[in-house]
Amino acid sequence: MSCLIVIPARYGSSRFPGKPLALLRGANGQAMPLIQRSWLAAQQVPNIDRVVVATDDARIRETCEGFGAEVIMTSDACGNGTERCAEAVQKIGAPFDIVINLQGDAPLTPAWFISALVDELKQTDWAVMATPVLQCDGQTLTALRNDRLAGRVGGTTAVFGADRRALYFSKEVIPFTASPYSDRAATPVFHHVGVYAYKPAALHAYGTLPIGPLETLEGLEQLRFLENGHPVLCVEVNAQDRTFWELNNPSDIPVIETMMATMGME
Repeated sequence: MSCLIVIPARYGSSRFPGKPLALLRGANGQAMPLIQRSWLAAQQVPNIDRVVVATDDARIRETCEGFGAEVIMTSDACGNGTERCAEAVQKIGAPFDIVINLQGDAPLTPAWFISALVDELKQTDWAVMATPVLQCDGQTLTALRNDRLAGRVGGTTAVFGADRRALYFSKEVIPFTASPYSDRAATPVFHHVGVYAYKPAALHAYGTLPIGPLETLEGLEQLRFLENGHPVLCVEVNAQDRTFWELNNPSDIPVIETMMATMGME
């Protein structure tokens, strides 16, 4: 099956303007823009036919073309990454069996997360979209809770049923648990990883679905599928001893740089 990765990137983030161009230093001290590191992560995924960056900003386009990425210019009216992916696919014109949205703020996303998504979506007839979830250990759960206590919107959490059908996604830490956990202990909380794999018909239909109150309140694009009765598959992935964090706020830069240094990522 043919697969396309789209990396949506916009300059005007309300929490972190200019985020795609923020510099991240690797283990060797070399600084690269966030969007370049996300593009490099996409290059590591096997069996991908094409990788493009979708943006509405000339500064991002210039930077991406400078390191060799293919860029598709999209409208500044796109409300989120899924809408931007849909427009990019429409502009490309060529058919793909699966479209992957690798958000530009997740440079630590391992290639096997995306491969697992593609494999599971191929095999699950009822799902229109798949997204990875990562079981939190005590250390990650503490970091998520600390973000909320400090008034920061950090990572997203997910809850799902026994069939792995998504029930809800939230920027709050859900489900509630009062239990203390040691740093390496498994917890009942799952961190949502900001990657999506869509079947083309679902991606094409996304823009026609009404925006509901939950998407509006949470600011989470995947809730549009759930609010309109379209099933989403949660794919549990294994970090394989790698740490994962997304760049949501400027304060996340040193956190991710420390993780990259620990993992030896240049």
